Amino acid sequence: MYAVIFTGGKQYRVKPGELLKVETLVAEAGQEIQFDKVLMVQTDSGTKIGKPYLEGGKVTATVTAHGRHPKVKIMKFRRRKHHMKQAGHRQNFTEVKITGISA
Repeated sequence: MYAVIFTGGKQYRVKPGELLKVETLVAEAGQEIQFDKVLMVQTDSGTKIGKPYLEGGKVTATVTAHGRHPKVKIMKFRRRKHHMKQAGHRQNFTEVKITGISA
C-alpha cells in the first residue's frame, strides 16, 4: 500500500512506516499531522486516483524532527574579468514518519 501526497510544492510517494523529509511544517516534534492533499492511493484491491485530490483521502504522520540539509555551494565566476562570487545555502526541513493511509 502506498499513496502520493502533495506538500510544500512537491509530490511524494509514501508508505506506512517510512521516514520522509519535507519542506518546513509548523508543528512540534512528536505532534501528529495529516496530509489532506492525497493525489493517489494504491491498495491490494486497486488504485484510486483523484481529480486532482481524492475525496476523503488522508495520510497521517508524526513529526520526528526539524533540521537543515547539507550546505549547497553556489559560485559565480567570470573568466578574465577578475570576478568571483561565492555563497552557500542550507534549506530547512521537517522529518515525518508516515503512520497511516486512508482513502
